[in-house]
Amino acid sequence: MLILAIDTSTTAITVALHDGESVVAAGSHLDARAHTEWVAPLIQTALDDAGRSPADLTAVVVGKGPGPFTGLRVGIVTGVTMAHALGLPAYGICSLDVIAEQAAGSVAEGEFLVATDARRKEVYWARYAVRSGSVERLTDPAVDRPGDLPDDVRALPTAGRGPVLYPDLFATALPVLDVDAGVLGAVAARRSAAGESMPVEPLYLRRPDALTTAERAAK
Repeated sequence: MLILAIDTSTTAITVALHDGESVVAAGSHLDARAHTEWVAPLIQTALDDAGRSPADLTAVVVGKGPGPFTGLRVGIVTGVTMAHALGLPAYGICSLDVIAEQAAGSVAEGEFLVATDARRKEVYWARYAVRSGSVERLTDPAVDRPGDLPDDVRALPTAGRGPVLYPDLFATALPVLDVDAGVLGAVAARRSAAGESMPVEPLYLRRPDALTTAERAAK
């Protein structure tokens, strides 16, 4: 097994190779607006570092958001196109779930929040809980202004860039900011072994900032 994991839903443009047991190679670059420039080089570097080629891959998994439209689309299109060209299965996993997995070690038991930058002074968010060592998502991903979240939600320990951007609105920040593609690969390997369905269905949650000519004319 050799899974190529790609996520471009957060500030981190992140890529990893996972063999079903551990991360073989990985790379990330922090730039919320340079996904197109960095994804392909990061993939090539990871393959080179591992001494592998695209022919060695057995699956591709992408973080399917939620995330800002353009950046998220770059990672998903890159991953799905590679999978199609190589005749491989393509999987999609909610990016907030991956951040939750990364943050779980900082939460002994109980509920916590993941809140990432959605721009427009909003956050993408979902509630999670650690129970008996496993992470469970309690709500569907949503997008809202952080001040509009219920007080009891904002009081939860929070992973993601929400607390960094809005420190007065989130009570406790957990030490995880962005998606780690190595963890994305590990989650994909675990869910694949369990026979879980992982469709690639982007979670945009709202319309893109850019409008078509017809849409601009209709406004």
